[in-house]
Amino acid sequence: MSSSDSQPPDELIQLRRVLGVPGAVLMGLGSIVGTGIFVSIGTAAGVAGSAVVIAVALAAIVATCNGLSSAQLAAAHPVSGGAYEYGYRYATPTLGFVAGWTFVSAKTASAATAALGFGGYALALVDRGDRTAQIVLAAVVVVVLTIVVAGGLSRSNRLNAFIVAITLASLAVFIVAGLSHIDIARLDLTLGLDGPNRANDLTVANDSLSGRLRDIAHATALMFVAYTGYGRIATLGEEVRDPARTIPRAIVITLVVALLLYLAVTVVAVGAAGADQLAAATRAGSAPLETVAAGFASPVRYVIAIGAITAMLGVILNLVLGISRVVLAMARRGDAPNRLAQVRGSSPRAAVLVTGAIIAGLTLIGSVKTTWSFSAFSVLVYYAIANLCALRQPREQRRFPRAVPIIGLASCLGLAFWVEPAIWIAGLALIAVGLVARQLLRRADS
Repeated sequence: MSSSDSQPPDELIQLRRVLGVPGAVLMGLGSIVGTGIFVSIGTAAGVAGSAVVIAVALAAIVATCNGLSSAQLAAAHPVSGGAYEYGYRYATPTLGFVAGWTFVSAKTASAATAALGFGGYALALVDRGDRTAQIVLAAVVVVVLTIVVAGGLSRSNRLNAFIVAITLASLAVFIVAGLSHIDIARLDLTLGLDGPNRANDLTVANDSLSGRLRDIAHATALMFVAYTGYGRIATLGEEVRDPARTIPRAIVITLVVALLLYLAVTVVAVGAAGADQLAAATRAGSAPLETVAAGFASPVRYVIAIGAITAMLGVILNLVLGISRVVLAMARRGDAPNRLAQVRGSSPRAAVLVTGAIIAGLTLIGSVKTTWSFSAFSVLVYYAIANLCALRQPREQRRFPRAVPIIGLASCLGLAFWVEPAIWIAGLALIAVGLVARQLLRRADS
């Protein structure tokens, strides 16, 4: 085992600690309140129908367990890298690398989804639905925000606070305007099994129940990714003031606000338009809430489109920040090219630029369902490793009962394989490719 396997890179140039609790919460919300609420609710509705409301709630429970585990780890070990660094310290170098590799894979896919969502809502604002224009807009916005992030965290934090304020205000307008449009019949949470024909056929009912539960598990996996923006707080641990106090508080506050907001928006969206219309709008232009809002008072549609645009900007901004910090940590340990470990001023600019280039490339896929589903599998693997690390922490570092990481670990491993088989097979193959590339890189450096 090399020294980089056994020792954290504490002797390297450290990033500046500039974030307090409010700034950390805004960073978390800037990552959470975006693609999941403006785009992926429609994707999940296409899988689970009106039961997407149940999936949103279940995903929040899973995310809470994962969030508490991440808070416990980050408070004890506040450096850039998140579960990548925790894997090295509390598990094995191989698991640490897999955590870093899956995080980068998952979040670059999430950022590409957000960029495509930005393009979809921007075009909806001017009543256009051109797929090529959507992809071009997505790539351009990634380039612009990458340049902003390369300028350092303080500048990014100010822009993020402005973005989050506009986004939350637009969602508040959506919720209030949509309350009078809710049709309770569209919020059928009986899983469609209470009709008279099925009540007399136990076999059919059981088969239907099994299928619906599988759909809900699939939708829960998709919606779990929407909550994982709290992980940005942990990956920025090296830039947080008083991390032992700030990180746990910020993660808990972020998750509570996100849960209440997601449930309210989902109930209004499904109750006002129905799950089928949500799913169809997502497939057509990646702008489901704008479609729902078109049925409200006319200004609401434009308020939502503007809020969605700012939300996507916030998600991309925060993901470039978080991913680049994991790439920085991997480069410090020799799991990525050494040049990516350079810090100039207050920013790991090389890591930021490479991160932006990968995200821009992924936008060329042009499918929000594909990028988001791949992100779901990879991020569940990442948080499974984080929970395993929390289980292995010494007693004196634990802040929460062992049941929390146990539930988180079991939930992540269980949900990871409810996405489409082609997605998780591709995810496992990518992990294998990463492990091979790691060995080749280390041989080249030795």
